[in-house]
Amino acid sequence: MDRRAFLVLSGAATVGTLVDGVSAQTPSTPADLSALTLAQAAAAVRKRTVSPVDLVQACLRRIERHNEALHAYITVVADQALADARAMEAEQRAGRWRGPLHGVPIALKDNIDTAGVRTTGASQLFDARVPTEDAEVARRLKGAGTILLGKLNLHEFAYGGSSTTTHYGTMHNPWALDRVTGGSSGGPAVAVAADLCYGSLGTDTAGSVRMPASHCGIVGLKPTYGRVSTRGVMTLSWTLDHVGPMTKTVEDTALLMSVIAGYDRADPTTADVPVPDYMRALRAPTARLRLGLPRSPYFDNLDPDVERAVQDAIGVLQKLAASTADVALPPSGRPATIWGSEAYVYHARWIEESPDKYQPGTRRSLENSKNANGPEYVRAVREVEQARRDITKLFETVDILVTPTMKTPAPRLEGGAPGGGGNNNVIFDVLGLPTISIPCGFSKDGLPIGLQLSANHWAEPTVLALASAYERATDWHRRRPPL
Repeated sequence: MDRRAFLVLSGAATVGTLVDGVSAQTPSTPADLSALTLAQAAAAVRKRTVSPVDLVQACLRRIERHNEALHAYITVVADQALADARAMEAEQRAGRWRGPLHGVPIALKDNIDTAGVRTTGASQLFDARVPTEDAEVARRLKGAGTILLGKLNLHEFAYGGSSTTTHYGTMHNPWALDRVTGGSSGGPAVAVAADLCYGSLGTDTAGSVRMPASHCGIVGLKPTYGRVSTRGVMTLSWTLDHVGPMTKTVEDTALLMSVIAGYDRADPTTADVPVPDYMRALRAPTARLRLGLPRSPYFDNLDPDVERAVQDAIGVLQKLAASTADVALPPSGRPATIWGSEAYVYHARWIEESPDKYQPGTRRSLENSKNANGPEYVRAVREVEQARRDITKLFETVDILVTPTMKTPAPRLEGGAPGGGGNNNVIFDVLGLPTISIPCGFSKDGLPIGLQLSANHWAEPTVLALASAYERATDWHRRRPPL
C-alpha cells in the first residue's frame, strides 16, 4: 500500500455517514485527496471538509503527473472542470444540493457522448467529433452534481479486449506498465486504479467492464441488460451492450448505480422495472445466500496464482453464505455473430467511405462481418432471447454464481493474449445477468486478480450485498499501484 492510501485508510477522521449507515472518511490533509474513494469524496464535499475545487485540482495534478505514461485520458477538460467546480461550490453555499455526487470529479469512457466535449471512440475517424447532446447516463450524472474531468481511452470503438488498439496510444496497466489493461474499458480502469478520477463508467458487450477491472484491481459492475440506458453511447451490439460503473469499492459502485439506473423511455433496450435502494443493499444479510460454482469451463486451465486466489476467496464466501453447490451454465451460443453483424450495421457508411481512418484490427473485424449471414444472425439473436428466459430456472436453486473473472493475470503487452487473457465474461452478457468483478488477490508478480459474482435479472442488490460483505472481510480493494 502506498503512503497516500495508508494515510486515507488509517489516519483519516470519520465525517459521518453517507447513506443508510455507509460510512465515509476523509483524509486529514489535502495532499491525500486523490486517494479518496468516490463515497469519501462525496461525503467530504457535503461536510465541507474539502471543496469541489480541491478535488478537481487533486485529480488534475495526478493526471498531469501520470497520464503520459498510462494513456488513460484522451481529452482532459481542465478549465471546464475547474469552472464547474467553482459553480458547484457556489451552489452549495447558496443551499442548492444537486444530489449524492455534488461536486465530485469523474471521467467517462470516450464512447459515451458528452455535449460540447469531443467523443472519439478512440478512433481517428471521430477525432474532431463533438456531440451536441449528452448520453442519458452522462445527463443523469451531471444532474446528480458530478464534474467531468475528461474522456478516457478505450480499445477502438470498444471492439476488442486488450486496449492496445487505439488512435490515442496503448493503455498501460498501472500495476506493471508492460502489461495489458484489459478492455475495451482500459482507460476507465487505469484512471480509477491510478487515482486519476474518483469513478467512471465503462461499457460491456463481452466483458469490457469486468476484464479491465480484474486486470487493474478495481470493482466493475455489468448491470442487468436493460437496467441502464445505452442511449447516446456508441453502439457495438444493441443486443449485448451494457453500461456500468468502474470504481475503487463496492460502495462506490452502488453510489453510481443509484444515479444511472432506471428506465429511459427513449431507449428501447431499457426496461420499466423499479430501481431498488442500492446503498441499503450494501448492508443486507448474506447468511442465507446459496452459492453456485459453474466449474466447467470457467474453472478449467486457470493460472496457478488465479486458482489459489479464487479458491481462497470462495473459502471466505462460504463463511458469509449458506451453501455451495456445483452448477452448469448453458453454452454461450454465437455472440460473435451478433456483435459482428450489429457492429457492421452501425459502421457501414464510415467503413466504406473512410476505411483508412480505422485501426487495422478494427477494420478487419468490421470488413469480415460485411457479408454476414442473415439467417445465422437471426438464429443467434433468438438463442440469446431464449437463454435469457431459461437461465431464471437456475436461480430457483442458487442465488449467486461465483467464477474467476479472468483465467490469467494481465498478459504482457508484447505477445500477450489479444483478448486480455482467459475471458470468463461473455456468457453473462449473453444471459444479461448482473455481474460484478471485485479484487480477490494478487499474483506472485504483483498483478491483480478478480472474482466474479452474478445473480438473477434485476438482482443487483444481491450481488452488491455479497460483494460488499466480501470486501469487508478482506483488504484487497485497499491496495493501490505503486506509481
